[in-house]
Amino acid sequence: MKSLRLLLAAALLAVNSAAWADLSGPVIAILDGDTVDILVNSRPVRIRLAQIDAPEKKQAFGTRSRQALSDMVFRQVVTVAESGPDRYGRTVGTVFVAGTNVNAAMVNQGMAWAYRQYVTDRSIIQLEEQARAARRGLWVDPAPVEPWLFRRNK
Repeated sequence: MKSLRLLLAAALLAVNSAAWADLSGPVIAILDGDTVDILVNSRPVRIRLAQIDAPEKKQAFGTRSRQALSDMVFRQVVTVAESGPDRYGRTVGTVFVAGTNVNAAMVNQGMAWAYRQYVTDRSIIQLEEQARAARRGLWVDPAPVEPWLFRRNK
């Protein structure tokens, strides 16, 4: 009976680990503050970081956001917990490097917004509120424009 429980626990752990680590590979390109390309089985896979939205390239803090993401993950092996595809065919997921949740780190540094339309983890919103209160990153701007509004106005 005890060995059956251990076997069941090991099977559940294996299933949970497989679901958690959907993709893994080195980051080969940083497109902006919320999109990277990773190499999986010798093929590039575009990853859109889930639950966050970073400033656009031509927007205030766009370049800094991209650089912050690059500093964290470029040429690093990352693990991506997939959430599914977006309407552009990119894989949406949470990126981890050395155990750090990169999506949350970008928000915590003030380099991205919590994308409220898609947030499933309320702690991302709390991280944004903390970054805003501390005036980190894009929050030094007295009137930052959300990327989704910036895109709509283009």
